[in-house]
Amino acid sequence: MSWLGPRIDVRPLFPEQHARLLALLRGLSASDWARPTACPGWTVHDIATHLLGDHVGRLSLYRDGFEALSPADGEPFPAFLHRINGEWVAAARRISPAVLLDLLAATGDQVVGLWRDADLDAPGWNVSWATGPDPAPVWLDAARDFSEFWTHQQQIAEACGVAGPSGLAVVLDIFMRALPWTLRDTDAAPGTALRMTVTGDAGGVWTVARDRSGWAFAEATTAAASITLDQDTAWRLCTRGISPEEAARRARVEGDGRLTDAALRIVSIVY
Repeated sequence: MSWLGPRIDVRPLFPEQHARLLALLRGLSASDWARPTACPGWTVHDIATHLLGDHVGRLSLYRDGFEALSPADGEPFPAFLHRINGEWVAAARRISPAVLLDLLAATGDQVVGLWRDADLDAPGWNVSWATGPDPAPVWLDAARDFSEFWTHQQQIAEACGVAGPSGLAVVLDIFMRALPWTLRDTDAAPGTALRMTVTGDAGGVWTVARDRSGWAFAEATTAAASITLDQDTAWRLCTRGISPEEAARRARVEGDGRLTDAALRIVSIVY
């Protein structure tokens, strides 16, 4: 899967991310746990229990091979995922913050160990927003986990008015791996390129080009279309914190409008 670009090794970053999450949650007041967040209908407590569910699910399925849930007949996978996430969060509202912290600490340590020992080049689960239904390399699966945890920590931090997590540069690099899949149905002549530039300390430049088999990351020197976004707009666009239309209003867009319109539909989470 060379079209996904160079691999990202997030394994060394998980311990610090886990420690920062626990420190953030341990510093919350009783009222902070009830604060609303950017996730509609979910409080800080709800997001924390969702993270616990992610830990439990990852360990049970990926490590232990235990798969007890599956979509109902005709249920699309995103709908299935939203349903079971909602059911988990609703049930977990009976868990006190103290118990929740203990559970997050224990399961989080195990997830850190799971990724520490992972073979990055082995085939892993699919990452739907980057590989569709096809298996992804483990490095991308791990990166997806890291970026999701980062996003939810950021949402908790914003709800409580405290500093968010570090690591945005890595997260943006992960999110941009969705570009080839985002453009998969956008036809163009071989060699046509689109450049995405994100400004700010965590920013960077990502270029994808069309070849005979589809879109892939490339080192093109010229681009038929380009989008420039600031880093705050970029991560919110990729996680549907803002709409593509709002991102377009904040962006500098040049060149082929078909390509830029398609690229601004980027989604780097299951949505």
